[in-house]
Amino acid sequence: MKVLVYTAPSRGHLFPTIPVLLELQRRGHEVVIRTIAAEVAGLRELGFKADPVDPAIDTIQMADYKEHNPLASLKAGVANFIARGELQVPEVQRAIRAERPDLLIVDVLCWGAAAVAETSGLPWASIQHSPTPLPAPDIPPFGPGLRPMAGPLGRLRNRLLMPLTLGMLERVALPGTNVLRARAGATPLRDAVDMFTRPPLTLYFTSRALEYPRTQWPESFFFTGPLCWDPAREAPTWLDRLTRPVVLVTTSSEFQDDGVLVRNALEGLAGEDLDVVATMPAGLEDFTVPDNAHLVEFAPHSLLLPRAVVAVTHGGFGVTQKALAAGVPVVVVPFGRDQAEVGRRVEASGAGLMLSPKRLSPDRLRAAVVHAITLKAAAAALASRMEAEGGASLAVDRLEALKDLSAVAG
Repeated sequence: MKVLVYTAPSRGHLFPTIPVLLELQRRGHEVVIRTIAAEVAGLRELGFKADPVDPAIDTIQMADYKEHNPLASLKAGVANFIARGELQVPEVQRAIRAERPDLLIVDVLCWGAAAVAETSGLPWASIQHSPTPLPAPDIPPFGPGLRPMAGPLGRLRNRLLMPLTLGMLERVALPGTNVLRARAGATPLRDAVDMFTRPPLTLYFTSRALEYPRTQWPESFFFTGPLCWDPAREAPTWLDRLTRPVVLVTTSSEFQDDGVLVRNALEGLAGEDLDVVATMPAGLEDFTVPDNAHLVEFAPHSLLLPRAVVAVTHGGFGVTQKALAAGVPVVVVPFGRDQAEVGRRVEASGAGLMLSPKRLSPDRLRAAVVHAITLKAAAAALASRMEAEGGASLAVDRLEALKDLSAVAG
């Protein structure tokens, strides 16, 4: 079976997908991937046929962080996804003609690629790397990171707030998305439920242990558990010199001006008996680095997390789940996008806490880290529950079953 994979130009979307691709390859399937240009060489070294997405897509950088209210940020983000989607439509159509795949795998945020997949006549699956906005009466409406509230009062709150939160997403995203879909020959989306249940299969890269419980999930959703992968890199020379417990601090791989998180961590933890390692994959900034800290663009999390007592993150789902899967408590400081939803899920799990960026200061961040260290047992228990999900092997079982079912139907 030949599988064509298309991801957003972001390491945060590519890296969690790679365990599934490696398992496909291990079973003898051919994997062809279009993704972020900077990682193409590494993917080829892994044995995949890899090419970069259209360079024009790479130039469309997320600008939502420049806005100062949720509606404006949402509009800016949607505009980015639609602009990228317009380029994805012809690109994915060309890729299908050139590669003649048997199965398609499409990133949930590649709206143009998804529209092409839907109209291609091929079996296809969506990969979801972040909390799903798919609504349900018994969970908080997606967006602001509301706390779960049980019982009739909670369901009433959810129903009343839904038009203000998820309804806003529908009003902003659906008109432009449906214009984009029309260009690919796809039928219009009706609402958020339709938007997230069109794929025959959604590989949801998280665990039921971290998601809010709901009475029913669509049959198309499959929980893989967190899928963790790092590129093979030589361990930095300073790593063996770290003798104290490590606090890992990370920022977004897709720029959102969240360097203030690193600055506050470096200042707040400077006097502590800890080694601080801060990574800034979207680009380093010029900070004063105390003696107990290292500031780098990238360091393999798989080498750092076994030594870590806390991870301080912006709330990216990938790195947050990497930490939790390693049994490391997390402090989430969400700057936008879906990060408040990630932070609230961490808080609800008991394995970490969320600190508002509006209240961020060196002292408050230090206090949050000290508190999070006491949550080690809860983080270890969560890691055990997350490990029980299907993983990459069962994800590929589902992909193969999808292909077989399509063959029978055809």
